[in-house]
Amino acid sequence: MAFNIHHNFVIKTSRENVFNAFTQPEHLNNWWTLKSSGKPELGSEYNLNFTDTYNWFSKVSEVKQNESFYLKMTKSDKDWNSTTFGIHLKEVEQGTLLEFSHKDWKACNNEFKTSSFCWAMLLNDLKNYLEKGSIVPFEDRN
Repeated sequence: MAFNIHHNFVIKTSRENVFNAFTQPEHLNNWWTLKSSGKPELGSEYNLNFTDTYNWFSKVSEVKQNESFYLKMTKSDKDWNSTTFGIHLKEVEQGTLLEFSHKDWKACNNEFKTSSFCWAMLLNDLKNYLEKGSIVPFEDRN
């Protein structure tokens, strides 16, 4: 049995702005990673660096410009390695509905539960980054 994380919410900006903030390293570094690299192209490798100990890698498994983007983890910790996460975007009257998922967790263990909580916090940072221009210093992120 696989376990999945889902978070849906509206961001008051365009799908293009949300897509760029979730896929482009210069934006990821403002709300999630310490430093990252990669291109939103099918099969492209992303380096998601949080510290020397947490220097993770993934590959783009799905990408549709300004609509969807998913990364399959390839080198991370044992709980994350089997997972795929990403976004699907829909235009709504108030801006963009972001449908986030992080799928294929092997267990509903402490790492799964902690990651779900952390994703909620980080995705709120993404929302504040796009709506207010807020950048939380890396050391203050959850």
